[in-house]
Amino acid sequence: MQGGKTALERKGYAHYLPARQKRVFLYGPRGLALPAWFKGDRFGVEFVVTRTNLFPPESPEGFSEFREKDFSVRMSAPERAMLEMLHLVPGKVGFDEARLVMGNLAMLRPDVVQGLLETCRSVKVKRLFLYMAENQELPWLTKVDLSKVDLGKGKRMIVPNGRYDPKYRITVPVDRT
Repeated sequence: MQGGKTALERKGYAHYLPARQKRVFLYGPRGLALPAWFKGDRFGVEFVVTRTNLFPPESPEGFSEFREKDFSVRMSAPERAMLEMLHLVPGKVGFDEARLVMGNLAMLRPDVVQGLLETCRSVKVKRLFLYMAENQELPWLTKVDLSKVDLGKGKRMIVPNGRYDPKYRITVPVDRT
């Protein structure tokens, strides 16, 4: 399933739209095996495959369909794609890039965000998502009931030598503004 940064780019939410797709981010459950024909450089792109249990496998929240001629593939909707993208921060996706993309997501659907935050299994991802949404003053955030979102216990370090945010208990990069 296409997700994360790729799904956001295809829907026009990326901060910088590439002239040509060089990396495709795919997400699936742990243990997912890709077919042999899928591997290699047949498609002229690098596939970044993330096998994760970020959401329960039966969770139907946050999907759409991408169609190209007679071909269709299940794709993450922007709400889910942003959470998937944050799952890869700071390793494969930079904090600043994720923050810029989040700034483009003023029109997310609060009911979909609510359902995804309630089922998301990563405390780090949920806290980072909420931190960035609040920091960007995104209007849909006021319609999300945070009392239903489990933000876990303890602190999470997104980046070393950063600034600690006491509300979301995460260490983020120091503001350069």
